[in-house]
Amino acid sequence: MDSSLSLSKQRHALALYMILSALFIAALVVCNLIANKFISIDLGFHTFVISAGVLPYPLTFLVTDLLSEFYGRRRTNQVVLSGFVVLLFVLGVLWLGAQFEAIDSSPVSESAYAMVFGNSQRVILASMAAYIVAQLVDVRLYHFWKNLTKGKHLWIRNNFSTMLSQFVDTVLVVGIIFIDRESLGTIGSMVLDGWLFKVLCAALDTPFMYAGTWLFRGYFGKPELAEH
Repeated sequence: MDSSLSLSKQRHALALYMILSALFIAALVVCNLIANKFISIDLGFHTFVISAGVLPYPLTFLVTDLLSEFYGRRRTNQVVLSGFVVLLFVLGVLWLGAQFEAIDSSPVSESAYAMVFGNSQRVILASMAAYIVAQLVDVRLYHFWKNLTKGKHLWIRNNFSTMLSQFVDTVLVVGIIFIDRESLGTIGSMVLDGWLFKVLCAALDTPFMYAGTWLFRGYFGKPELAEH
């Protein structure tokens, strides 16, 4: 952490980094575990048909934007790569659980486990491919827009980086999961619904981005902590 800060503020900066990292990884794992359930959300002007896993996923992009803003590109990429390792671990645990037969008195039967998690391996593999590409694109685009606007217009880098990277994510994850199961028209419709819902969430999280940045700068007294 930045050595120009007091020891107390260095500790607080580290604690905030750990909290944001933990929130990021928790949201990432949850969205993969519930991804097999599909839901519809009627917002009046449009009914979105999306995976339940989409609900917490926009939070991961908000957190990476906050990390990028506060701690810089290198530390944010470390969190993204850590999330990738966690997904590998989750995939391994789900596979391991499937290798043992459920006992007769088990609350979760063999068929129930297979129904809920049987497709999770493919979902997680698709998510991992989409995740690592989209998150790294998000971090790169965030800093591209930040440099281009000379650190001004927070809403531009927050929204443009997220919207573009979420499009990449949606195309990859839906395409990998459904390429041999659904028609191209259905896949295109699912991509559009998923992406538009994420775009809406990205726009709605802008006030939280501004609030977080204002609080951070108010306490630490600088826009970004040194990456040393």
